[in-house]
Amino acid sequence: MAKDAVIITSGGMDSTTLLYEYKDEIALAITFDYGSTQNGRERVCAVTHCQRLGIKHIIIPLEFMHRYFKSALLETADDIPEGNYDDENMKSTVVPFRNGIMLAIACGIAESNGLKRVMIANHAGDHAIYPDCRPGFIQAMSQAMQNGTYEGIKIFAPYTGISKADIARHGKRLGIDYSETYSCYKGREKHCGKCGTCRERREALREAGIVDTTEYECDDPQS
Repeated sequence: MAKDAVIITSGGMDSTTLLYEYKDEIALAITFDYGSTQNGRERVCAVTHCQRLGIKHIIIPLEFMHRYFKSALLETADDIPEGNYDDENMKSTVVPFRNGIMLAIACGIAESNGLKRVMIANHAGDHAIYPDCRPGFIQAMSQAMQNGTYEGIKIFAPYTGISKADIARHGKRLGIDYSETYSCYKGREKHCGKCGTCRERREALREAGIVDTTEYECDDPQS
């Protein structure tokens, strides 16, 4: 199968699963450094997996987002809310139009390299919280990219309609070691275990029947 795609990969569970599941179709992986609390630790994971799979990987700095955009995710660990992964609790972590910006850049890179698709690992659990993860946005952005490029670049977002637990099930079949991914929005050495993304991670791994070997700062209240 031809390698005709660029993938946006952070080093988190979802994009790492997408990376492994479609590795034979990926010509280039891109990680964006936009100054979020967890960027540094995620980036290490992204590098590890791309090197392991022999996929070319580039890191693109987006310092302007940290400087000009407002989001708890661009502040400090203390600004990250603890509690469930839901819209009321996590709204403060939205980085305005983040995926739109990243997809636009990835689209330009794809066309510059003669590639046809941009892969992104948004999923159904994100829809209530992040507007630029919703099906309507992904469809509209893909259409805009097709209209705005000679190559008719398209978005490939196969996880849009499934849950994080479903993604973890894909990863289980693929043999992915999720301890080599990073999710915590606080960005510390160990996952805090309390923020929405840590809780979502734990729940997804539990539902998928995966033994969670992630190092957390606190015990799972549901264990």
